[in-house]
Amino acid sequence: MIADPISDFIIRLQNASRAGKSSVSLPHSKLKAAVADALMREGYLSSVEAPKKEGPLTVTIAYRGSTPAIGGVKRISKPSRRLYMGVRDIHPVKRGHGLVLLSTPKGILTGKEAQAQRVGGEILFEIW
Repeated sequence: MIADPISDFIIRLQNASRAGKSSVSLPHSKLKAAVADALMREGYLSSVEAPKKEGPLTVTIAYRGSTPAIGGVKRISKPSRRLYMGVRDIHPVKRGHGLVLLSTPKGILTGKEAQAQRVGGEILFEIW
């Protein structure tokens, strides 16, 4: 049993990108699939294969030339300390070269999407 599935997910992505792997398989959940879809929309993942019933979630990491699109990740809100942001508190990550993912009432959104929809929520992590 993993205590924090989001941390496990992003650390697996970071480790695979640093090791030069092209894909990662991990246990499937709706939350991980929603986070993977948001990362795919932003260009950090090239594909997401979610099973219909049971099985692993397989994500393919995007590369820009020979360098991975994922340079680093930082978990913000943790199970021991939840952090929330209003729409006015959302700021660019790494001077616009990264993004922040939020869990909002409208689903998993990036910082830009949350600002466009005028909604805040729990800040999950930053990725660049």
